[in-house]
Amino acid sequence: MKKLALLGATGSIGTQVLEIVKNNPDYRIKSIAFGNNVVLGRKIIEEFQPEFVAVRNDTIKEDIFRQFPQLKIGVGEAGLIEAATFVAPGDYLINALVGVLGLVPTVAAIEKGINILLANKETLVVGGEIIMPLVKKHGVMLLPIDSEHSAIFQCLHCGKKEEISQLILTASGGPFLKKSREDLKKVSLAQALAHPNWKMGPKITIDSATMVNKGLEIIEAHHLFAVPYDRLRALIHPESIIHSLVEFTDRTVMAQMSLPDMRLPIQYALTYPQRVANALFPAFDFSKGWNLHLLPMDMDRFPLVKWAYEVGRAGGIMPAVYNAANEAAVSLFLNNKITFLEIEKIIIQAVENAVNVSNPSLEQLIKVSRQVNEQILQSYEVENG
Repeated sequence: MKKLALLGATGSIGTQVLEIVKNNPDYRIKSIAFGNNVVLGRKIIEEFQPEFVAVRNDTIKEDIFRQFPQLKIGVGEAGLIEAATFVAPGDYLINALVGVLGLVPTVAAIEKGINILLANKETLVVGGEIIMPLVKKHGVMLLPIDSEHSAIFQCLHCGKKEEISQLILTASGGPFLKKSREDLKKVSLAQALAHPNWKMGPKITIDSATMVNKGLEIIEAHHLFAVPYDRLRALIHPESIIHSLVEFTDRTVMAQMSLPDMRLPIQYALTYPQRVANALFPAFDFSKGWNLHLLPMDMDRFPLVKWAYEVGRAGGIMPAVYNAANEAAVSLFLNNKITFLEIEKIIIQAVENAVNVSNPSLEQLIKVSRQVNEQILQSYEVENG
């Protein structure tokens, strides 16, 4: 039996993890963490009977405790760390949190010898220079859940690391692929949240529309697979069937293909190194005519991808600045306080104004992330009343 800690249980990835785990005797949910969705949180507690739950604040803790007085409950960052490390060494943490919030609990789990199934890309974007050496030091597995990184991981079984020519991540292009820069000046929040292929949470859906998501994934791939940035490439693939490709030195290109369904990479990470049949997954119908397109990434159309390469190459605190500025900007956009294109403006200004620090500590990365995020939010409140 695989014993699991699940952070972000009520989110898009978390609920799909629970779909895979449900009615499967090979898995046991030992601990969960969730934020504000108390109604769904209660349902998950009732169904999966975790022994420990981490919640956002004391008010939610009191609410949950009234219904589940036998349950151990933690609060805030300390609660997240306890939930992440509630399982034993050799067990699994599934990090499905959104944002840099997932970094510290992941470090704590690795240091305890817990294997990591990672859907929280910000963990490696911000802390990759710290995380990957820790993974090696403590001899744990770190398996990707993101569809693109799972695809690369699967394709790499076809060759050796020294045979890699380049890693190619695909991007759907989001809801605004065919809109001009002029059109983007007046797109609405509802339009930005209407992803054509994937059902995801609001933050990652906006990141897909701005293409920040692909920028973050490029940085994550650099750390996860130890491949330099000049051998990492992104292509537009509107159909979302080819999830990523690996080109080897003999010019063979391996691609991982499947219908867009996040439950597939989730299950692959859970069952690795085996593959397991699952009736939840629809079959690929080869009797249909399929047209699959791979288009070059337009860095002028999607400038935040170019900036991701810049901050990734710079290293230090710069990826943390990029990520924190994006988190703040997306929050403002989701609350209808800025326009869609102002997201780009906020991120670029934050990166241009930052002074890099080489070899930052975990504490420095967390501090910078909080400072950048708070400064942007506070600045906007002051400027706009």
